[in-house]
Amino acid sequence: MRTLSDIFLQLEALYACYSKREFVNPDPLQFLYDYPRLREREVVGLIASSLAYGGVKQILGSVKKALDLMKPSPIEFLKSSDFGEIKQAFKDFKHRFAAGEDFSMMLWGVKRTIEDLGSLEAAFMHGYEEKDETVLPALIRFTSTIRDRAREKNRSVKYGQGKVSYGFEHLIPYPEKRGASKRLHLFLRWMVRKDAVDPGGWKGIHPSKLIVPVDLHMHRIGLRLGITERKQANLTTAMEITNAFREIAPEDPVKYDFVLTRLGIRDDTDMDAFLSSCLMPQESA
Repeated sequence: MRTLSDIFLQLEALYACYSKREFVNPDPLQFLYDYPRLREREVVGLIASSLAYGGVKQILGSVKKALDLMKPSPIEFLKSSDFGEIKQAFKDFKHRFAAGEDFSMMLWGVKRTIEDLGSLEAAFMHGYEEKDETVLPALIRFTSTIRDRAREKNRSVKYGQGKVSYGFEHLIPYPEKRGASKRLHLFLRWMVRKDAVDPGGWKGIHPSKLIVPVDLHMHRIGLRLGITERKQANLTTAMEITNAFREIAPEDPVKYDFVLTRLGIRDDTDMDAFLSSCLMPQESA
């Protein structure tokens, strides 16, 4: 497999061009900008990332609807609501596999985590150890904390004919099951990195420990760039791609994630043209 040193200048040019807020839309990250308070923003970030699957228009619509149901303050809504009130507010909510009951249970887990540990950042740092090479061990503990508290409430809704629920746990997946957990790593990118696009705020985690959020789109880019040969977008693939970027950006291996994912999402970009320009002459022949 290749390294990315040959295309470092091209990646830097792409970063300089697209790492700007004007290029964020359409992206669920855009909702975080409406919440300057860190404790509010981290709740919004977890909500937005948990729903970041499916078509982008559907994602943006679902995130907006969820936040609208918690106006004017998502964190104050959680603090002041019991489970029945949360469930009532989201009784008609649905995002692909997630029914209102699923989303309510996730929110209950978030509420109880904040009550017990003070904030989502504190909950993450509770399981974080500086000696860990990546955020993965802390992420496993963090998601377990939320899921354990969500399970305090048993399911009480019967799903009728034609209604399918995958349970609340697909909203907060299991990193230990070796999936890529793209949405969780996207959340951490938003909370840990700080530049013109990522708002940051979590101070105790170095960006060098982040893992690239790998979905089918980023997997395809990794294959085209020759930095992975794996056929599935799983944790091993995510680590291969992360390690490739770590070769050129050891302090910030997730630096190029946002700008690379603009390719193919925005109408004013051309992913095939960019990737073709990155190939060595003998590779593109």
